[in-house]
Amino acid sequence: MLFRRRFPWEMPGRETTSESAYWNRRQLIAKLGIGAGLLAAAGAGAIPPAARQARKKNEAGRIPSADLYPAGRNAVFTLEEPLTPEAVTSRHNVFDEFALERDRVWKETSCFSTRPWRLHIGGAVEKPMTFDVDELIRKIGVEERLYRFRCVETWAMAVPWTGFPLRRLIELARPLSAARFIRMVSVARPQQMPNWYGSRRVFPYYEGLSLEEATNDLAFLATGIYGHPLPAQHGAPLRLVVPWKYGLKGIKSIVAFQLTRERPGTFWNELSPNHYSFNSNVDPSGEGQQQETVLDTGAVRPTKLYNGYAESVAHLYA
Repeated sequence: MLFRRRFPWEMPGRETTSESAYWNRRQLIAKLGIGAGLLAAAGAGAIPPAARQARKKNEAGRIPSADLYPAGRNAVFTLEEPLTPEAVTSRHNVFDEFALERDRVWKETSCFSTRPWRLHIGGAVEKPMTFDVDELIRKIGVEERLYRFRCVETWAMAVPWTGFPLRRLIELARPLSAARFIRMVSVARPQQMPNWYGSRRVFPYYEGLSLEEATNDLAFLATGIYGHPLPAQHGAPLRLVVPWKYGLKGIKSIVAFQLTRERPGTFWNELSPNHYSFNSNVDPSGEGQQQETVLDTGAVRPTKLYNGYAESVAHLYA
């Protein structure tokens, strides 16, 4: 008899999934009443076929790598519960350079240009390189993975990301033996980002991982979602996905990678070091982190250490 091994991050089919909302988690928890509105949006189901066809035609004209979607699914990275509906995740986004109100981000990104897009890789590497993002995507190739997502504001979701392992990019960069970390920087385009000067935060956004984290099998650079290229509100054309960490580590619209010898600063850790660590791993023992709320249904469930991926990543922190 053939038995399928269940991976530790997989959840029972009776559970569902979700995403994140407001940067002040105490205010967020006080506003959980908005879940009913999100549930209504989820009830609308998937994006209509006609709208999908129109989007696909539009993407083919402006995104050179659009023909690579949908990509084949990697069976190692799957979930047993339903994915969060795209109708919900595409209208509830965290991208503060555009808006603090999570239901406005998708509107404010409508004029954000994601092509052409250049990526620079430098620092402690054999030779700095610059890539066109679509040329890089074709060079490496893409696959689909299903991941849990957990925000520090206690929201959770399940998402079908398309992209490639961060490890593949690091291999191309050929880091020097002294390299220990990777630093990433978001695009700086205040003329297209309405909230660039709208808060006490100073952009562009920047993040970092240890090289051991960055080369872990789970670390992923997303170029697409729900079988199509990544929309602007999700961090097009390239964003980081590290599912065992809080969503704040998932830097969006990346333009630069730098291999470093010393641990780099990260956006939220330097802004509020008492609340956000460099690692920012999902931890149910943290203040207010014992439970999480499913974005589309409002269901509340216990938070899992490392978001359920402990078997794959706990050794990094032993």
